[in-house]
Amino acid sequence: MPNLSSKAKVMPSSPIRKLVPYAEKAKSKGTNVFHLNIGQPDIETPKIVIEELQNIDRKVIEYSHSAGFISYRKGLANYYQNIGFNLDPSKEIMITTGGSEALIFAFQCCFEPGDEIIIPEPFYANYNGFATSCGIKVISVTAKIENGFALPPIAELESKITSKTKGILICNPGNPTGYLYKESEMLLLKEVVKKHDLFLFADEVYREFCYDGSKHYSALNLLDIKNNVVLIDSVSKRYSMCGARIGALISKNHDFMDMALKFGQARLSPPTLGQIAGEAALKTPQSYFDKVIDEYVERRDVIVDGLNKIDGVICPKPEGAFYAIAQLPVKDTDYFCQWILEKFNYNGNTVMMAPASGFYANSKVKNQVRIAYVLKKDDLENAVLCIEKALEEYKKSF
Repeated sequence: MPNLSSKAKVMPSSPIRKLVPYAEKAKSKGTNVFHLNIGQPDIETPKIVIEELQNIDRKVIEYSHSAGFISYRKGLANYYQNIGFNLDPSKEIMITTGGSEALIFAFQCCFEPGDEIIIPEPFYANYNGFATSCGIKVISVTAKIENGFALPPIAELESKITSKTKGILICNPGNPTGYLYKESEMLLLKEVVKKHDLFLFADEVYREFCYDGSKHYSALNLLDIKNNVVLIDSVSKRYSMCGARIGALISKNHDFMDMALKFGQARLSPPTLGQIAGEAALKTPQSYFDKVIDEYVERRDVIVDGLNKIDGVICPKPEGAFYAIAQLPVKDTDYFCQWILEKFNYNGNTVMMAPASGFYANSKVKNQVRIAYVLKKDDLENAVLCIEKALEEYKKSF
């Protein structure tokens, strides 16, 4: 058999899914597993989307333009207009196969193999895979749980910049932390980007989910570095449409967008059915989001307040998205997360969590987990109780 590529051999596996075999084995024994490991919302997709798909009247599921149907791009431009940003749908918006493809295209356009990107950690684990697939080296700067995972000191971030640094990537609000960057932090990033002429990649797929009166400050506000800003968007979480696989790549940098379109042409077009669903989703009323946000706030409070009542657990309260990082009183959460699935149940229940070590580039943090609060409140309460009882038993054995 021919040798496989060195790139394939160093591609990281998903820390979110690596414990799936243990969860499946627990289920096969009759144990109920509360899945807090993956950000798949149980919130219903807007009815208008389901109805649009059910009523498709087409004889052919054809290709779209490689940048996506112009009607959809115009609809997205109108969405952005409504939140204060003017975008040219023919030049500044490209529909992609999920936000993942948008970021991969962006990386392919902006980096040479061996170039570096700075990412505050913990960060969405798949950023590592996207960077590896493009030959990019991830340089991390560590945000601390003690201050809620705020942007690390800007001097520390700037000290990581070398001649190979081409960009900074942020997720706002953040996965896995739920941290919402303040305007002041975005302005600090702007000055660094401007000073060193870097790209600023902003993953804003959780934009709608900001809590407690907090406001989202988009990278699109940074007009004096508009040619440096690349925005990643997606329907997945906003409309609970993860399986539609529709995202968007957005930038005022027309040269960049022209290059990105070449990669889009190489994969022909984004999914037609997904675009139909995405365009329909733009008609979703604000009342849908109001209800969803209220639900997530209640869920967040159940999980965060409940965890913080457990002896030795630290869990900052997120201001956005639907994730939280919790520090547990154990030495190794990779082992604990496997143990709780393999060896433990409470009243027939156990919990699946994502060890946070997989969200750090330099995985020295071993005592944290990422929790996605995407279950009903009753299930979250039972999951917290299960974690509490598991920690009590674990301490006796280890």
